[in-house]
Amino acid sequence: MTSAPTPSLPPPNPAEDWTEILKATLLRVPALPEDLFKRLRRANLTFGDRVHCPFLRPFFLSPEEEERVRTVAETIADLGERVVTAALEDKHLFAQFHLRPEEERLARLPVTYGRASTASRLDAFLLPDSLKFAEYNGESPAGAGYAETLAEIFRELPVMGKFTQRYSVHSYPLSASLLDALVMSYKDWGGSASPPQIAIVDWAEVPTWSEFEILKARFDKMGVPTVIADPRELRFDGQRLVTHGKKIDLVYRRVLINDIVAKPAECAALVKAYTANAVCVANTFRCKIAHVKAFFAVLTDEQNGALFSHDERELIRRHIPWTRVVADVKTAHYGQTIELLAFIGRERENLVLKPSDEYGGSGVTLGWETGESAWDAAIGRALSAKNGVWIVQERIPIRREVFPYIANLGKVDYRDMLVDFAPYLFRGKVAGFLTRLSATGLANVTSGGGQVPAFRVSPRNANA
Repeated sequence: MTSAPTPSLPPPNPAEDWTEILKATLLRVPALPEDLFKRLRRANLTFGDRVHCPFLRPFFLSPEEEERVRTVAETIADLGERVVTAALEDKHLFAQFHLRPEEERLARLPVTYGRASTASRLDAFLLPDSLKFAEYNGESPAGAGYAETLAEIFRELPVMGKFTQRYSVHSYPLSASLLDALVMSYKDWGGSASPPQIAIVDWAEVPTWSEFEILKARFDKMGVPTVIADPRELRFDGQRLVTHGKKIDLVYRRVLINDIVAKPAECAALVKAYTANAVCVANTFRCKIAHVKAFFAVLTDEQNGALFSHDERELIRRHIPWTRVVADVKTAHYGQTIELLAFIGRERENLVLKPSDEYGGSGVTLGWETGESAWDAAIGRALSAKNGVWIVQERIPIRREVFPYIANLGKVDYRDMLVDFAPYLFRGKVAGFLTRLSATGLANVTSGGGQVPAFRVSPRNANA
């Protein structure tokens, strides 16, 4: 006589378990949504008048998913560094990035340490059977201070107590990892001050100033003195860069190279100190090379295949969308020669157009959400752009999940949201994540998206 097979249990689902606990908690603590908003405002987690996170659930990833993202993201960041070095030695390769003359001049200024990007971020969509990256922010990625603070606030929610009875929950010490990376780059540069005096440098009017205050407080607490300065507050005397009466050893540069080029007088002290090698600046100006969206065109164009190993080419094929600079040319599309403009015209449903050097979703046109005449107009804009080139990129699969959303008057409803999952890389190593939600095809705060913390979770009985 054989015994009946033991029925298999469904795998744990952290999102469903969190939602079940949340619903019970809301009955007991109906003021929870209002309390979350108060905490967010106290912590300066706002963008204009809006809070960063109108959602009542984090994003969860498994240890296996984290490792998959880590392996691919760190490889792409390494390729970015390699391509920057190669482009500075190869005019044909450099030309594929379409930098403006002043950006090229800044990128070619000598630096005395290796990494172009101390801090960077990859924007990705993580699915059960695929992982696709949409673009690489190699210059000055925002949000690490916000993401860490948001995770701490979620750690204190009443839902978390019961949730952690079922799951081990790991969050990411982003500010400590960022500070370690900055100080390591400073030491690579040849700096000897211990600790170095840091200046976080960006315009006083940027909406992310509150994040600089978060980072300053955390850096100070970790024993590294930090000031926040507008570029117009910097002074360079030929030997020392000074602001607020302090000699600066290390600039954490958040002011964009676009702004440095557009406002040379306001940024003159920073550029002169960098040129004289009188201060360590992270990220270096040469980070612009891999930062522009044409970077993915360089990665996916067969003409550059010799830069990469067989395994790297396969990783690019699997995880980087086919991308080209928009121009009236013949090119290769997965081994087939195509007339690029004709291809863009007829494949609208499967393509995205975007400027190579914008941020916040500016100028992005999603072909599948665009009519034929509007698409043709976008192609015309791409071809006639006076200030930089545009790229075309194949459509990639996206992730959507249902999240509890705090609507007006504290009411909670459930909304199907696009999930943009972006690993931060500090000196090429994944340190944590920025997770943005959107009801539309664009996921960023500037286009009206929201942010949630990301936690790595594993069931507590996983090894039982």
